[in-house]
Amino acid sequence: MDEGCSPTGLVGRRLARQLLAAGHPVRALAEPEECSGWPAEVEVVTGSISQPLPSAEIFAGVDAIFLAGAHPSTVEASLRLARDAGVRRIVLLSSHGPEYEQYNPPETWHWLAIERAVERSGLEWTHLRPSAVMGSVRSGTYPATGSDWPQSIRTEGAVREAFLDTGHYPFIHEDDLAAIAVAAMHTDHYAGTVIEAVGLPLSTQSRVRSIADAIGRDIQAINVTAAESRATWQRNGWPEGAIEVTLYALQEYGARLTELTEWTVTQRPSVRDIIGRSPHTYDEWAAENADLFL
Repeated sequence: MDEGCSPTGLVGRRLARQLLAAGHPVRALAEPEECSGWPAEVEVVTGSISQPLPSAEIFAGVDAIFLAGAHPSTVEASLRLARDAGVRRIVLLSSHGPEYEQYNPPETWHWLAIERAVERSGLEWTHLRPSAVMGSVRSGTYPATGSDWPQSIRTEGAVREAFLDTGHYPFIHEDDLAAIAVAAMHTDHYAGTVIEAVGLPLSTQSRVRSIADAIGRDIQAINVTAAESRATWQRNGWPEGAIEVTLYALQEYGARLTELTEWTVTQRPSVRDIIGRSPHTYDEWAAENADLFL
């Protein structure tokens, strides 16, 4: 697996712990700056799955791969090396909604290009299309996760967000996403399938309340315009595409909350079906990560 950019590393480290707990050896391909913090039992190899790999040695003795952080320009070559080394199965951490890319020119595809390459690889495959990962707020992987909340809560005791009263976004706990990956890597049940690893849409207000309860103090929730949120996210270095998708999704989930909640509930296999327990809640995540906001 590759550490790469979040939520890749966030989920990858959780996955490594779960695989080790189940008695499986783990090898991780990690960017140089991301090689620390893995469990001691993990064999960490410095490198990047988004760059050309020098040889198939990284895949020697490997039966199943969790592929995250791949890039369309190099993924096919990496998959050939994996296949030639005897890898049997690949579980891809994709993104939510890559099927919409098919309406754009193929040269603009990213996630869909990676999914298609995996499907052509000759390996057994499973695609995981997750909703936003709760813990991504720690590394600011996506504006919708509240990437600027830790600083504003610590320094001002406040959150400023557009569509504060109506905005919703779906979230899944990183432990649950890792547990889905474990199931897909080590059973035949999900070969050749796309798993919509999605959590229920949560309101911005409810997430602020969960954090406030976890840290034991009030947080002022301040509604701002979409233009103000855009300007904040631009200052934080987010690309326009991510900003547009976030603003659109916050409105869309708010306007179609009943419909999109029903879509989530009716997904089969459900997250609960796969992991054999109730998914973790945002309240639980906030309690586990209260230190981030203090």
